[in-house]
Amino acid sequence: MKRLIYSTVLGLALTGAALWAQADTQGAKQEMKQAGHDVKDAAKSTGRATKKTAKKGARKVKHGAHKAAEAVEDKTK
Repeated sequence: MKRLIYSTVLGLALTGAALWAQADTQGAKQEMKQAGHDVKDAAKSTGRATKKTAKKGARKVKHGAHKAAEAVEDKTK
């Protein structure tokens, strides 16, 4: 009788451990997927910010060049 009880307890423990390990593996897989998505989103955000900053800087340079050209033109008249 004790042997049956020990075998049952051991079987349940191993089954629980196997299920827990599988659930943990699925959790790790999902975490890796999420990390990949987070990196992708961060790269997109950085790219957008870089594009916006470059455009803004180019506009400022263009505006400054026009302003300087007007100033030179006014002095030469």
